[in-house]
Amino acid sequence: MIYRDFKGLRISGMAFGAMRLPLRSGDNSDVDEEKTAELVEYCMSQGVNYYDTAWGYHGGRSERVMGEILGKYPRDSFFLADKFPGYDLSNMTKPREIFEEQLRKCGVDYFDFYLIHNVCETNIEQYLDPKYGIVPYFVEMKKAGKIRHLGFSCHSNFANMVRFLDAYGKEMEFCQIQLNYIDYRMQDAKRKLEYLAGAGIPVWVMEPLRGGKIISLTEPFMDRLRELRPDDGAVRWAFRFLQSFPEVTTVLTGVSDMAQTEEKIALFEREEPLSGREMEVLMSVVDDLLRSSLVPCTSCRYCTSHCPVGLDIPTIIDLYNEHRFSKGGFIAPMGVAALPRGKKPSDCIGCGRCERVCPQQIAVAGVMRDFVKILAKLPSNS
Repeated sequence: MIYRDFKGLRISGMAFGAMRLPLRSGDNSDVDEEKTAELVEYCMSQGVNYYDTAWGYHGGRSERVMGEILGKYPRDSFFLADKFPGYDLSNMTKPREIFEEQLRKCGVDYFDFYLIHNVCETNIEQYLDPKYGIVPYFVEMKKAGKIRHLGFSCHSNFANMVRFLDAYGKEMEFCQIQLNYIDYRMQDAKRKLEYLAGAGIPVWVMEPLRGGKIISLTEPFMDRLRELRPDDGAVRWAFRFLQSFPEVTTVLTGVSDMAQTEEKIALFEREEPLSGREMEVLMSVVDDLLRSSLVPCTSCRYCTSHCPVGLDIPTIIDLYNEHRFSKGGFIAPMGVAALPRGKKPSDCIGCGRCERVCPQQIAVAGVMRDFVKILAKLPSNS
């Protein structure tokens, strides 16, 4: 197992993510505890020492299941991470209540790592608002010894990540971002990674395989990668890509199946970062993949100066591209919800003024209409 140093701690390069545990039925809260225990036992035997859970995973069952299973091992044989669920704004007034319940559910006196969870467009104002005192509370918990290391996870755009760090960067010891070879381009993860490295903040990686979707997305282009490494599939390329960044401390990956877990652990037996040529070819594959799938907006912003209702058209197209490319997910709906009143896709009046100045000749009004239809079909809008 690869290990990276974090303040004198040896953290396994692969981390056990408890968001997609094996299930007994189609009910996401019906976790198969026996199979989960087998997976934990195998990961422990292979040197995985970082275990990540959260308040909302598996309908609230993940914390309790992981706490019961890990409670059978010596407390100093693993690192346990949990998170404050700020994605739900109703939780903002309850950090103490939630934190104390998390400790009880996990059966521990302290968390090795604790994260201010999912800093994003829909909650950044609440996280920064002193009346809630979210970060100050958890700083106090760290001083009290109930948290050993405090950090945050971030699905937000780059600007909001920087806003959060401007306010609380001195208290944040690490940052967890969505990073894989697609989001390196698509979600501006490259810029986030470079900023965090410049700030001296170690990086934790989430969604290294985009929930497994990276495999099917890359398959049409795999022949170009196989010319370099005939025996390597998309999963190996994904993890070797992440091993190419020294600022990455650990990679969280969902653990739900023994065969897949064995395959992933094997990829962390030794460091094998991409060569310069391999990185170049992989990035050219990603660029071609994105070009073939996305509306080709270059964010020149000619359109915004001609929009009579003041829509941030490039941002909306970015969200549209994200949702179509990912075939769902929460990021785009979350981003649209955070747009100001009167500035959403549904506020486009279809006048065509933006289209007349667009260098890419994008049918912007059609994109807006399609996005409105897509959003209307989502459960939260039905």
